[in-house]
Amino acid sequence: MSKQTTLIKSAYVVDPSQELDGIFDILIIDGKIDAVREGISAPKGAEVINATGKHVFPGLVDARVYVGEPGGEHRETIASASKSAAAGGVTSFIMMPETDPVIDDVALVDFVRRAARDDAEVRVYPAVSITKGFEGKELTEFGLLQEAGAVMLTEGKRSLQNNLTLRRALTYARDFDMVISQETIDPDLSSNGVMNEGLNATHLGLPGIPREAEIITLERDLRIAALTSGKYHAAKISTSDSAEVISKYKREGNSVTCGVSINHLTLNENDIGRYRTYLRLAPPLRDEDDRQAMIRALADGTIDIIVSSHDPHDVDEKRHPFAEAAEGAIGLETLFAAAMRLYHNEEVSLTRLIDALSTKPAEIFGLPGGTLKPGSAADLIIADLDTPWVVHEEDIVSRSKNTPFEGERFSGKVLQTIIDGRTMIL
Repeated sequence: MSKQTTLIKSAYVVDPSQELDGIFDILIIDGKIDAVREGISAPKGAEVINATGKHVFPGLVDARVYVGEPGGEHRETIASASKSAAAGGVTSFIMMPETDPVIDDVALVDFVRRAARDDAEVRVYPAVSITKGFEGKELTEFGLLQEAGAVMLTEGKRSLQNNLTLRRALTYARDFDMVISQETIDPDLSSNGVMNEGLNATHLGLPGIPREAEIITLERDLRIAALTSGKYHAAKISTSDSAEVISKYKREGNSVTCGVSINHLTLNENDIGRYRTYLRLAPPLRDEDDRQAMIRALADGTIDIIVSSHDPHDVDEKRHPFAEAAEGAIGLETLFAAAMRLYHNEEVSLTRLIDALSTKPAEIFGLPGGTLKPGSAADLIIADLDTPWVVHEEDIVSRSKNTPFEGERFSGKVLQTIIDGRTMIL
């Protein structure tokens, strides 16, 4: 049987895993990267893609994606989320356990893996809850869940509040080399708050969430992580204080990483305007000083990864007064383009962006992907960094349309998403 062969010619390749940054050809044979170098001749019968003037990157790896299935299929299924991911250049994502029922046992991990195998166009990896039913009490079976295919431990949108439970979880997870990923939010300090505490919240007459609701929980988590030597990942930070304390614990040699949502890099509290509920997020959008601090922390490596925090909600959950609307926004399809704003504004280098969007999340959570090294799966994207486009609701692939970027103009678009050497989006 003849081998399926594709040659991508004259692409500008950026691959942080190999420190590649230049014009190369890429040869793909039977779904694997065979070679990345200059001057590759097309083998007989090969499909040739002329990528002159285009960029090629490892496929994006999104480490925080909420999916409705099981229990909320009207918002998003594994199949529809995967189509949305492919449209945005995301070739792999970690699915949060915040489903109904919660993904906290082997049978549910197996369900996700089978659904992904049968229906998904991209690679889907299940995360599982730290405690049974998100109740914050009894730990789940970390080892068995890892054997079944779980790649992350998290309480989803919650934060473990019991210090002893968190200590036990980090110690237990350390034995399996698994990462505990936490939302850093104090439920008491955040209470009924719906946006960043400050003058804007006062002006809009909305209850605010202080920055301390994030930093107090984060500092506690980091102290316990240092105590246990466990692998700790702060899922989404949003304040300058959080970046500073993360940097401190990293310098001290702790196994600490963190992420930021693309929304907190490209939007601030002013974008809420007159109660735009699609911008009711968790953590809330902060002020411009904090947004700039997030950009600096990303650029210098304090922040390791960028996530979409894709969180689909239907109209019935979002078309409410701001304080009553559900938290969260979709983001798989706009992740890449929104990130390119930072590149075009010369705030973050292209290599650091691709590292944060692809290489680093794959490394942190032990996933294949994030690289174009020979022998690796041919998961990659071809993009034009200057293609202008506008986000329109009718063009969104996701079942839910709650994008914070409705009507926004972007420069930079994924032209092709290739997985295992097969073009999924063209």
